[in-house]
Amino acid sequence: MGLFDFFGRKSGARAFEKHAARAANKRAQGPDRWASLQALGEMKTPEAVEALLQRFTFRVDPSITDQEEKDLAFHAIVGSGEVAIEPVKAFLRESDAIAWPVKMLQKLVVEAEVVGELVALLESMDTEYERDPQKKIDTIMQLEEYQDERIRPAVEPFLDDVNEATRFHAVGTLLRQEDASASREALLKALAEEESVRVRVVLLDGFIEHDWELGKAVSEVQKKLPTGYVLDGTKVRKK
Repeated sequence: MGLFDFFGRKSGARAFEKHAARAANKRAQGPDRWASLQALGEMKTPEAVEALLQRFTFRVDPSITDQEEKDLAFHAIVGSGEVAIEPVKAFLRESDAIAWPVKMLQKLVVEAEVVGELVALLESMDTEYERDPQKKIDTIMQLEEYQDERIRPAVEPFLDDVNEATRFHAVGTLLRQEDASASREALLKALAEEESVRVRVVLLDGFIEHDWELGKAVSEVQKKLPTGYVLDGTKVRKK
């Protein structure tokens, strides 16, 4: 390595560190942070992508500035191409909010790979109480946008989640799948046991839409029929 190469590398490393620190600093001056985001975007390395991803861990005022900076970071990450894939996947697993990393993956990889990452993320979660289940809810909501045979077995356990919103979105996601009929028994069990009115309503609407029989659960379902629904033999319909 020549002397100029050595000093060039040191200078480049210092520049990267400066821009990475500034991009992740919500108290930095807006124009300085913007310039650092642009500089990181031009590097197109995994390390630069990791630094750009830190911009999605905080908010700044005014909101329009926050959105513009995140849009800049988003396009820089996506524009980095293949080198961005693994850092974005890692950020999806680590971040509390998943909307941005999912949007990035949708631009970087094929749909089946996006689903695979979301399914793997959901499978790392459980149905027990947690103080903030929002990431779990968001993951199930994201899966609702897809139809894939891996989704049903991943989502079904969350019909028994302690959190009502999680159960609500689990039902909606399962009902949207092409193989929704494979979840009929699990959904029927949920319908017989569910205490939440809004979850029962989405379950009942699903049974009506799919023209499913209630089978032996008729009596249990009848006890909790919300207003506007009636039994018609072993099926349910709206009044």
